[in-house]
Amino acid sequence: MKRRTKARGGAAGLREGEIAIALPEQFDASIFYIGRIRTPWKRRQDCPKNPSETDAACTIVLDPHWKQGLSGLESVSHIVVLYWMDRARRDLVLQMPHHYAEGRGTFALRSPVRPNPIGTSIVKFVGIEGSSVLVRGLDCLDETPLIDLKPDRCDFSPLAAQRGGDAEAE
Repeated sequence: MKRRTKARGGAAGLREGEIAIALPEQFDASIFYIGRIRTPWKRRQDCPKNPSETDAACTIVLDPHWKQGLSGLESVSHIVVLYWMDRARRDLVLQMPHHYAEGRGTFALRSPVRPNPIGTSIVKFVGIEGSSVLVRGLDCLDETPLIDLKPDRCDFSPLAAQRGGDAEAE
């Protein structure tokens, strides 16, 4: 059931060759935003296309309720950041990125335009200030809602648990 729709940008927001579909009428799940991400980028066209394009300092501001969840995070060098790209379209199945000669399916791209606009970046951990996490290497817009944080690598071996950290880091 492929058809053009006016969701988030309308038909005028489609590039030549792009295909949008009708979205489901209801959601299957819900999530809690646990904070907001502060970055230098206010507009999508200014935002890096992937984390390797930036070393900008960014701040992940957690809701104070989640502050205790940061305990032990200082033992890792990199963090996986999951975020909700709330300003992205959700209805495209075929996209026409400027940097490709022909269209590509949504699932073959890192584009924010996807059915569930969940973004992920692996960032360098810099530090913690209160309920905020300082990082480098994010590629999302300022004020993007935060879904979750996870250490990039976890070693759950008994040796790591005895030493109180990640065995790979030693």
